[in-house]
Amino acid sequence: MAEQFDLIVIGAGPAGYTGAIRAAQLGLKTAVVEKYPTLGGTCLNVGCIPSKALLDSSEHYQMAQEELLHHGVKVGSVELDLPMMMQRKQKVVAELTGGIAYLFKKNKITHFQGTARLLDGNTVEVKDGRNSAVQVKARHILLATGSIPNELPFLKFDGRQVISSTEALSLDQVPTHLVVVGGGVIGLELGSVWLRLGAQVTVIEYTNKICGAMDAKMSQRLKQILPKQGMKFIMEAKVTGADLHPPPPQPGSSPQVAVHYESLKEQTQSTVLGDKVLVATGRKPFSQ
Repeated sequence: MAEQFDLIVIGAGPAGYTGAIRAAQLGLKTAVVEKYPTLGGTCLNVGCIPSKALLDSSEHYQMAQEELLHHGVKVGSVELDLPMMMQRKQKVVAELTGGIAYLFKKNKITHFQGTARLLDGNTVEVKDGRNSAVQVKARHILLATGSIPNELPFLKFDGRQVISSTEALSLDQVPTHLVVVGGGVIGLELGSVWLRLGAQVTVIEYTNKICGAMDAKMSQRLKQILPKQGMKFIMEAKVTGADLHPPPPQPGSSPQVAVHYESLKEQTQSTVLGDKVLVATGRKPFSQ
């Protein structure tokens, strides 16, 4: 017979793990189904936490390179150790996801690793990585499956040249020119990280303001600050497609991506060339 629970939570992100922990504290027999090996969802694994870790590290690097001298602090030659920076980011992530695992154990929450499918209103089928399935039942089921990056039909992710925020958090070298499609929070955060580490960054935004949901004056102020730091903006432009090109013949050269866009004001077509394109046009529900 299928194991019985009071509550099954599908998804172990900030909604799922907090809901599960509180339910267990209130005395409900609780289980959580999570697709990935670590808990914490997008936020802890490939979202808020690793992006803030890299923002912090890249700010230290930029300060040592450009700003400490203005304070009379001479540090000599400053070099980037990108693998060490990524290692620190992963350590921060591991500490927080490990903390959630501890809370699950402390509150006697059953953790199923695998993908979940609703068979009916009280039954969940869980398939693990080996495709073996188990059925579990509960009086209540909480759907907390979160979101995934929004992919453009004409600019599909390949994980190498056309990337989402997930890949942008784990690049093994600094891009020469990062083209960011979308001037929202995610695009500007990750654009800032790689800009500080030495990349040229160009942001293509569809509307006439960045961070569209932000207060208008804050958005305007941010639009003044970021160009001073070296970030370039192409505003009121619609990306229409991209061509992937093989690397130039020079040794160590990267493949190039030609991103095509149309000016909404002037109705003109233009192209910008980069070696990485970060598509940051929002996120969509992950319900599958």
